[in-house]
Amino acid sequence: MKPIRIALTKGRLEKDTVALFDRMGMDTSQVKDKGRRLILPVTDPREPSRSIEVVLAKAADVITYVEHGVCDLGVVGKDTIAESGGSFYEVLDLGFGRCRFALAAPGGSDFFAGYHARTVASKYPNVSRAYFGRKGMDVEIIKIEGSVELAPLLGLSDAIVDIVETGSTLKENGLQVIEDVLPISARVIVNMACMKLRKSEIETLIGSMEQHLCVK
Repeated sequence: MKPIRIALTKGRLEKDTVALFDRMGMDTSQVKDKGRRLILPVTDPREPSRSIEVVLAKAADVITYVEHGVCDLGVVGKDTIAESGGSFYEVLDLGFGRCRFALAAPGGSDFFAGYHARTVASKYPNVSRAYFGRKGMDVEIIKIEGSVELAPLLGLSDAIVDIVETGSTLKENGLQVIEDVLPISARVIVNMACMKLRKSEIETLIGSMEQHLCVK
C-alpha cells in the first residue's frame, strides 16, 4: 500500500510538525537532513508498514496539492486557508504557529467614527472583505504586497488588516490594533476523496497527531 502523503508548509510550520512527528515516535531523520529534496519519507520504527511521505511546499501550494489529491493531507496556516479557500476538510487545529489577523490604524484615530468612506490596505483582501462584510461596512480594499504598514503612513489608507504576532512592528510605525479579526494557527487539511478512500489510515494518523499535541 502506498504511503500517506502529507504536504507541509516550509519553514516554521514544517519544523513544528516534524517535532510533532518526533513526539509520535516517528523517524524524521531524512526530513531533518533533507538537502535539496522536497519529497521525503517519515517512518514508524515500531510499525514500518505505517509510512508517511512528506512533501515540502509553500503555503498556497499545500492547499493546491491537497485539493487536487496528489497529497492526502496538508499542514497549513489558517491565514492561507482563510484567504485562499478551497474544497477540503479542515480536521485539526495543531495549536502552533499562533498569531492573529488584526485591524490596525494610526494611534489616536477613530476608524469607526463618522460616515466617511474608508480605505483599508492589506495583503489579504479576501479576509478583509469578509471581515467588513460581517460588520455590514462598505470599505475600499487596496491590496499591498510589501510592508502594509506604509499605506496609512503615506496616506493611502485609513487602516490596515494584517497578521500580528507581537505588535512591535505596528508600534514602531505609530499604529495600534483596533480590533482582532481572526485567530491563526496551523491546521491539518484533508482531501475529500482521500478521506473516504483511506478513512481508517487517515483517522489513525490524525488521532495520533492530536494525542501528541503540545499546546502551550
